[in-house]
Amino acid sequence: MNAQYVFTLSSGEEIPVIITTRRGVRNITLRPRVVPKREIDITKPWLVSERAAINFLISKQSWLECVFQKCPTKVVLRPGDEIEFLGRCVQLVHNPDMRSNKFSADGSQLVIGGASDMFERRVRDVIKAEFLSAVKNIIRSVPSEFWPRRIALRDTTSRWGSCSTTGTMSFSWRLAFAPVDVMRYVVMHELAHVKHMNHSPEFWMTVRELYGPGVERAKRWLKQNGGQLHQWF
Repeated sequence: MNAQYVFTLSSGEEIPVIITTRRGVRNITLRPRVVPKREIDITKPWLVSERAAINFLISKQSWLECVFQKCPTKVVLRPGDEIEFLGRCVQLVHNPDMRSNKFSADGSQLVIGGASDMFERRVRDVIKAEFLSAVKNIIRSVPSEFWPRRIALRDTTSRWGSCSTTGTMSFSWRLAFAPVDVMRYVVMHELAHVKHMNHSPEFWMTVRELYGPGVERAKRWLKQNGGQLHQWF
């Protein structure tokens, strides 16, 4: 059984709340979500009242404020807007007569083809493809002993990158909106995990050897500004 409420942040934004009752669960669980839309999911045991679930939600006000503040309200992109990614600022143009997407000769415009209701999705797909290409170029700049077996793109809210023991490296494609040096830091961070699957002093020494000066600056930027990378799409 589902019930819907609204949770109001101090900013005045109203976040939909979905309460789900399930048999077999013992505790109330609270999951704020920011993609694909901003909402709060609550799962409660069968014998716990909805009022108790809402009271639990209210008790987590400060934490929820922090979560949604770090992941700002989505900005809808339209033809004529400018967006910065991978260190360049481009104007978005829509040409419904085109089937494909392309950059202008000087790179100052990204021309999106197809129907208008696919505009944002096509912009996102171009950015993801450009980001993947940039990540591969960064990886090629280090010795091949650090190269992953596979690269995957993710859209996560808590981790910018990960490295599995099977050799797969995953990156949040939203790093495309970060300064290039910050994106490069995350890549080098994950590459260092090929040698050290931990965060030991030896690991950080490897990160600094791969990245060069400025590791702490890049880490600090991501901590302070990472939430802003979720404002689109």
